[in-house]
Amino acid sequence: MIFSGWMLWRDDVAVPGPARADGVGSRPPTDTTRGAAAPATWVQGTWEVRGGRVERLHGPAAGIRADLTGWALPGLVDVHCHIGIGSSGPAGPEEQERQAVADRDSGVLAVRDCGVPVDNSWVQDRGDLPLLVRAGRHVARPRRYIRDLAVEVEDPRLLPAELARQARAGDGWVKIVADWIDRSGGADSDLEPLWPRDVLVDAVAAAHAEGARVAAHCFSHTAVDDLIEAGVDDIEHGTGMDDDQFAEAAARGVTVTPTLLQVELFADFADRAGHRYPRYGATMRAMHRGRRDHAERLFASGVHVLPGTDSGGYQEHGTIASELALWGAIGVEPARVLDLATWRARDVLGLESLLPGACADLVVLGEDPRQDLSTLAHPRAVVLRGVRVAGGAGR
Repeated sequence: MIFSGWMLWRDDVAVPGPARADGVGSRPPTDTTRGAAAPATWVQGTWEVRGGRVERLHGPAAGIRADLTGWALPGLVDVHCHIGIGSSGPAGPEEQERQAVADRDSGVLAVRDCGVPVDNSWVQDRGDLPLLVRAGRHVARPRRYIRDLAVEVEDPRLLPAELARQARAGDGWVKIVADWIDRSGGADSDLEPLWPRDVLVDAVAAAHAEGARVAAHCFSHTAVDDLIEAGVDDIEHGTGMDDDQFAEAAARGVTVTPTLLQVELFADFADRAGHRYPRYGATMRAMHRGRRDHAERLFASGVHVLPGTDSGGYQEHGTIASELALWGAIGVEPARVLDLATWRARDVLGLESLLPGACADLVVLGEDPRQDLSTLAHPRAVVLRGVRVAGGAGR
């Protein structure tokens, strides 16, 4: 396959590590140095995909007929995705396949599963589905998360052992629920932390000792300081973070996955609380009203932001273009959106981007996405491990 046009390319970077000789089934590396990699640049030229790998053809391209033309990106990444959670709870293999295909066809070619109650590891054996980095099951307290999804730890002192167990079962990530509504307070119920700080410190250390990083669900403000002090690696949602917490997260290298599509639903969550939990409802409505200002401050803070849709359950799979459109709507420059959603997210996960000899996972667009992010919603072609798997018939 020959591609000609513009490519978001990293010509001066070697293929990282020994991972994925054939692009299928092996675990990605879990130790990556944030911010150390050379940046990608838009390069005009011609490339050949051969044996599932991509190489730039230097020199004049005259006389070479391209199979694909346009603007090529590394495969998009969704770091907060649930292949295995459906609208009514745990999803079986048929539904998991539908979800993975929807993600793939949207241009998402790498997924960090952010907690599922089922075994979805079979996806890693399918060369026609996105690369999957598993995080095991959510870990929560009894009656403090969505029913049937989490491993429930009755005694908080057992959290370190459970995170260590989940770390050994996954691909270098674990998922902890850091806050949720505590309904025991009746009308005064609100988002509350699930774990004491000293327990969190020990639990995160236990996961790190197993070579895993920790992603933490967090809506509230009150749980954030404990998470940062405990050394979590990625805060999911982060809707309650203030400017001081943004600054501390940036200084410590803690990433934040804002899931703006999910925040759009906060008013609905408040309505469902009704008159039974008015304090919780008020909290969710306040975060919904301030969502644009909060997101603007997050992106201006210096925090490394990761792309995630929270697909599975409330969100449909294959919606990465809609999530990134919300980033653009708050004023994030398209070039920055593209960087964060592709090679920079891949660096955090320890995955290859488009560079010499890398696995040919790319999304080809018919228009320049630096001018209009909406072109992400209609890929001309999706190429996975060197094979065109989705997109229109055009070149």
